[in-house]
Amino acid sequence: MSEADISKYLAQTHDRVFEQNRAWAEEHKRKDPEFFAKLSAGQNPEYLWIGCSDSRIPAEQITGLGPGEAFIHRNIANLVVNTDLNVMGVIEYAVTHLRVKHVVVCGHYGCGGVKAAMTPKDLGILNPWLRNIRDVYRLHEKELDAIPEGSPRYDRLVELSVIEQCRNVIKTAAVQQSYEKNHFPIVHGWVFDFKDGLLKDLKIDHEAVLHNIQKIYNLTSES
Repeated sequence: MSEADISKYLAQTHDRVFEQNRAWAEEHKRKDPEFFAKLSAGQNPEYLWIGCSDSRIPAEQITGLGPGEAFIHRNIANLVVNTDLNVMGVIEYAVTHLRVKHVVVCGHYGCGGVKAAMTPKDLGILNPWLRNIRDVYRLHEKELDAIPEGSPRYDRLVELSVIEQCRNVIKTAAVQQSYEKNHFPIVHGWVFDFKDGLLKDLKIDHEAVLHNIQKIYNLTSES
């Protein structure tokens, strides 16, 4: 592409978003004249969604949720790392202030972050982030090494990583203290499959996980 073609393309792709935004706003006003008045009044989401940054997994579209129904956080490979102030702040705000009833960690098969983590080479600034996935492999090495190399092993690592991230969510003081007081939120682990567009529920047993981790990570006591 020539420099002029690149400039034209960039302008078109920029303007297209605003055209689509205007169409979206008009459609919602047509369906419900009070839609934006209600939206501006505040949010009361039922769900906190912690998902992957992958552009193919728009949380609201694949779940059928509308604006105001889910508080969204996304990062590479949907990780919940206790030193990441971003995700920790999101969990604290969603649980303590928005009082969400469900926390969903959603991964997806074919995750580039998971595949990159299993690549034996230096990935620069991504190394410390992807090490969290490599640690999941280390924890489940025997199971994973028994699976043939390729997609089946990657897919199982995706599932195991989601399960570990759910544990990390349950380890937080905000979730433990809210659950003890209010009996919510419940933490769920899901995986999205591009092949059929469906979500798989990994059936996280919130109560069992909580009971197990509180042997070490009990943060409900103020003493």
